[in-house]
Amino acid sequence: MLHLQTTHDPSLRALVGEHLQRSNDERSPILRSIRAQGDLHEVPLDVYALDGEELVAGLTGATWARWLQIELLWVTPERRGSGLGGELLALAEQIARDERACVGARLETWGFQARPFYEARGYTVFGELADYPPGETEYHLAKRLD
Repeated sequence: MLHLQTTHDPSLRALVGEHLQRSNDERSPILRSIRAQGDLHEVPLDVYALDGEELVAGLTGATWARWLQIELLWVTPERRGSGLGGELLALAEQIARDERACVGARLETWGFQARPFYEARGYTVFGELADYPPGETEYHLAKRLD
């Protein structure tokens, strides 16, 4: 007898992921090839700027399937506009391209955040999601690194 469950279950969540991965691998020769090469997991790529012991800027991300996914980029208000954010971004892109053979970088940013900052560094908007969260717009940007 079929029943629907709405409570969080980590083991069932993992099982859904395994089933979807297997299905994706069956349907996509590209994903099958990536997994056959051993590129199964994201590899963290973080860059931090410290002034002594104090964190003044940071970029967190990961590489997978020859792409850099930038997750977070933050610069303390006192250092914004100094070029530090651009330095962190350029270093992450260089590591992704030169050490991890990445062909591109991607990220999401909200309208009130840093879209002009990224566009000035070669990123282009490839999608947007209006009203996410309600009243804001999320932009999806990418840049080729090859």
